[in-house]
Amino acid sequence: MGKQDGTGRLVTNGDVDDSGTPFLHLDMDAFFASVEELDEPSLVGKPVIVGGTAGRGVVSAANYVARGYGVNSAMPMSLALRRCPNAIVRRPRFDRYSEISQRVFEVLHEFTPKVKPLSIDEAFCDISGARALLGRPVDIARAIRERVRAEIGLAASIGVASSMFVAKVAGSRAKPDGLLVVPASETVDFLAPLPVTALWGVGAVTAKRLGNFGLSTIADVQRSEREALAAIVGERHAIHLHNLAMGIDERTIDDDQSHERSIGRSNTFGADLTEVSDMHREILRMATDVAARARARDFLAHTVTVTVRLDDWSTVTRSHTFTDPTHATKIVTTEAVRLFDRVERHGHPVRLLGVRLENLAGEGDLGFLWEDEDDGHDIDEIVDAVAGRFGFGTVQPASLVRKRRPAKSD
Repeated sequence: MGKQDGTGRLVTNGDVDDSGTPFLHLDMDAFFASVEELDEPSLVGKPVIVGGTAGRGVVSAANYVARGYGVNSAMPMSLALRRCPNAIVRRPRFDRYSEISQRVFEVLHEFTPKVKPLSIDEAFCDISGARALLGRPVDIARAIRERVRAEIGLAASIGVASSMFVAKVAGSRAKPDGLLVVPASETVDFLAPLPVTALWGVGAVTAKRLGNFGLSTIADVQRSEREALAAIVGERHAIHLHNLAMGIDERTIDDDQSHERSIGRSNTFGADLTEVSDMHREILRMATDVAARARARDFLAHTVTVTVRLDDWSTVTRSHTFTDPTHATKIVTTEAVRLFDRVERHGHPVRLLGVRLENLAGEGDLGFLWEDEDDGHDIDEIVDAVAGRFGFGTVQPASLVRKRRPAKSD
């Protein structure tokens, strides 16, 4: 996989066999930081970090100059500033990023109706139906990049491949500001030298388990017998990993898959909350609930949003888009609490809290790409089994087992 600082970049120059590559993966380069540079050109060429600075602030994005100092997204801001003390820090402007994102997706929809957003700055496209009118996949990819640069002023990296998984891997290798086509006949060789963590569904825990059995690269997985792999990670995961290692990903994009769906819950409290511990408890309660409801309906969420209404009726929302979509309680609750903590209340009591999962996709649309042992999905399976028999809320986090404040659901 390409590194966050752009080293190891691989791009396609000249002609290439793209006859069996109908899938594109577009990823905007250092999106938040690039928008800041777009709006303030004097920042270009300087290290720019976007994120929170108060308390335990984290890096939301860093441009490639800052990445050269070892600054990465999700890093504590305190560490980022120690590594790059001359960095220029900007607070996130999510409304502006959403506005630019919409313009990017409008460009994509002019090339094909089959667009599947992954996040605010990332999407898959199926351009198989556009070839007769617009030409070869490589030409379409180049045209998209040129349009985004000319009309919006930003750089986009695109991977082109025979499947959605390989297109995403190719897009990551092409960053920043690159285009990489992986011919269908070269897919296995392209994937072979990459680390096993490049496979969807392999996090730190699974990678360590595979490594204990001498499987550190995708080539190792390619050469493994499925029975041996199943003994390490289980039958279902073994089939999934072996298929991906061979470049097999049978997911497709339908015309209507970009429609937004959401699952949410909000509470207006009979008495305003004044204690942060009570606020955290309510966020945890609602996040646990929406994650369980998403699993019950076989949905994965790309985005979690927290809404906070203060006693003066001012309302603040904060959102986060996951790298991989999820319905894991541990991941959703942790991020929801973090989003709440980013809201500046200035001592105001809280009248309403809400948690919503947005940009949902069915599990079948995305395949087995989100599960790893460290996301707590084993516990979720047990909780869901109990809920299926006795109802939601039968099993709850220990911190929620206490008398609730009077509240009315909106």
